[in-house]
Parts: sequence; structure tokens; C-alpha cells
Amino acid sequence: MNKINTGWRQEKHSNSLPEAFSSINIPEGPGFWRKLFAFAGPGLMVAVGYMDPGNWATDIAGGAQFGYTLLSVILISNLFAIVLQHLALKLGIVAERDLAQACRDHFNPTTNFILWIFCEIAIAACDLAEVIGAAIALNLLFGIPLTWGIVITVIDVFLILFLQAKGFRVIESIVAGLIFIILGCFAYEIILSKPGLFPILKGLVPQKEVVTNPSMLYIAIGILGATVMPHNLYLHSSIVQTRNYDRTNEGKKEAIKFATIDSSLSLFLAFFINAAILIVAAATFHTSGNKDVADIHDAYKMLTPLLGTTFASIFFAVALLASGQNSTLTGTLAGQIVMEGFLKIRLKPWLRRLITRLIAVIPALIVTIIYGEKGTTDLLVLSQVILSMQLSFAVVPLVMFTGSKLKMGEFVNKPWLKVLVWVIAAIIIILNVYLFIQTIFPS
Repeated sequence: MNKINTGWRQEKHSNSLPEAFSSINIPEGPGFWRKLFAFAGPGLMVAVGYMDPGNWATDIAGGAQFGYTLLSVILISNLFAIVLQHLALKLGIVAERDLAQACRDHFNPTTNFILWIFCEIAIAACDLAEVIGAAIALNLLFGIPLTWGIVITVIDVFLILFLQAKGFRVIESIVAGLIFIILGCFAYEIILSKPGLFPILKGLVPQKEVVTNPSMLYIAIGILGATVMPHNLYLHSSIVQTRNYDRTNEGKKEAIKFATIDSSLSLFLAFFINAAILIVAAATFHTSGNKDVADIHDAYKMLTPLLGTTFASIFFAVALLASGQNSTLTGTLAGQIVMEGFLKIRLKPWLRRLITRLIAVIPALIVTIIYGEKGTTDLLVLSQVILSMQLSFAVVPLVMFTGSKLKMGEFVNKPWLKVLVWVIAAIIIILNVYLFIQTIFPS
């Protein structure tokens, strides 16, 4: 009997995250809200990457320097993210492969090894932002020196291992809880800072000066680079498979529908949080003439005197700590997915996590000891530039695979979607190349 050519290699492939694969049941019957609740979770875990500490520096700088003007960039970046995450979840549901496994199926070993290296660099860069963000938050809240704060972040290795043993739904619930803590903190900050409604609405409309003003364009590209995370595409294509949906075409259609709703709503939540950071910076710093605030430490110190209450600074630091811990959870899973997917290597979870965290902790410690507070800020920005550089290497394969009739069958991207995603990919590539050149050779 001849094998059917599906566009994927016929060799047997293991399930992505096998310990959690199809572990969450989907209720039968027509109940929309019960099904949506069962599918809800992966979108929130992906949204975490869109509000990690690396985003804070670009949002604060953008709001302090240019007021509400760059809100449109956050909105556009988020719309890009919604489209790309839709492709990632569709790949996972239809092909039952995460993006790393799909790359291993399609590319030769040398290309796969290069892609794996790039992806590991991106995860290490993301982890670097989480380490620094958590250390800064501990310093702001409890006065713990940055050096010790960075060392303390190693302990969360054991916390994550404990949570993973409790089941995937527990991790999703904790992530959701931390997101709503961040949301609550920034809702409080917005109430205190009293921003103008009409300037906010105007900021959501793209302005030509975003492109014509070089310093504004640089921060705008930084916001894009900090928003769309490469490892999130690998993560999402895997964790949608934790649902025990019917593996038929009809079942996959339903799974794509509910997973897309979950993803889109979660990413709009991430948009509100990112926008809130910029709005607070604009309303608090830009309007008071403090336009040179581009540092998390500076923002923390100035919130209390400008808004008249110490709770403003405390809530800011609490949100930062929640953001760092959330990103740590999802970064761990992304690292496991990437290594297993590209190389078929399964390390013990504690060893995998320890290696990833030490790769981030060591440079953060060295820079903090030598350069202090200013050095950690520069390192935070550098981590976002590294992430930007890796993004194209995840986006292009994803667009290729989901646009292939041979690989996706009836679920292949529609012609209008093919055009849209290639335009998005081209914009991301061009802007990230520009950002890289400007970072290496500043004018």
C-alpha cells in the first residue's frame, strides 16, 4: 500500500510536550462558553511574552519622550502578533507538530542546527530580560542589591519544577492570575495619572512623524521588536496540543476557532497592558517635562513625587515582579519544546532550566558588578535587539509551512492571508535589519 504524501516526513514523530499532550478534556455538545473556557489558557501563556520586562523599557521611553504618539505602534505590533500567533496555533492543531518539529521535518540537519542555535539565543536573551526585570523589582520593593537579586532568580528553577508536576492547567491558572495582578496594578496607575482621553485616541492613529523622526522611529522599531517574540511562535504551536479535541477535520476546525478566540482576546489584554505602561509614562513624565526618563529605576523613583502617593511606585514594582515571574514560566516551556523539537533531545527539566537560567544569570551578574544599575538597563535593551534579530528565523518558516497546500491540506492559508502574512514578514525583516544597523552603527 502506497503512503500518502502529506508534505511531512513519514517517520514517526513524538508528541510535543508528551507529558501534557491531550491532557485537558474538551466538553462534548454545543455549549459555546464551556468549550471556550476549556480552550482558554494557551493564549494567556503566549500573551505573557508580550508584556515581559523587556517591553517596559521601550514603552516607558516612548511615552516619556513622545507622549501618546507611539500608541499606534503598540496597536499595529499587536495586530501583527495576533495574525502570527493564529498561524502558530493552526500549525500545531492541523499538523500536530510544533514549529520546531515542523522545521526538523522540512529542513536539512545543518539548517535545523542553525535555526536551533538562533532560537536558543533568543530564549537566553528573553531569560536575560526576565532575570534583570525580577532583580530590579526585588531591589525596588525590598532594597535587595541587584547582584543578590540576580542570584535569587536561580531559585525559581525549583518553583517551576514544583508547578509543572501539578499539571498544565495549574500553570495556566497561575499565569492568568499574575496577568490580572499586572492589569490591576496598571489600572490603578492610570487612575492616578489621569491621562486625557482625546490624546490617547489620537495616539492610536498612526502619525507620519513616527517614520520621519529618526529617534521616534528607533523607539518604534524597538517596541515592535519587544512585542513580537520568536519563542512564542514555537510555544503556541505546542501548547494548543494539550487539548483533547477530536483529531478529525471537523474537530480541528473547531479547535482552530476556539484557540484563535483565546489567542486574540489574550493578546488584546497584552495590548492594554503595554498601552497602559506607555500611557502612564506619557501622562506622568511627558506632560511634566521629564522627557528623558527611559529607565525602570527612574520611572519607579519619579512616580511617587509626581503622583503624590507611594502606592504608585509599589504597584509599579509589584507588576514588574509579576511580569518577570510569568515570563520565566513560559520561557522554560519554550526551551523544552525547542530542544526536543529540533534535536529530539530530552533533558531532565531541572537540568534544562538550570542551564538556561545560568546562561542568563552569568552575563547579568558580570555587567551588574562592573557597571551597576546603568549596565543592567543597557543589557535589557540589548536583549530586545537580540530577540528582534532572531524573529525572522521563526516567522519565515511558519509562513512557509502554513501557506503550503501539501502540508496543510484544506487548512492552508487563504490567498488574502498568504499576501498579508508575507507583507508582515517583510516589514518585520526590514525594520529589524534597520534596528540592528542603528544599534551597531549609531548615527
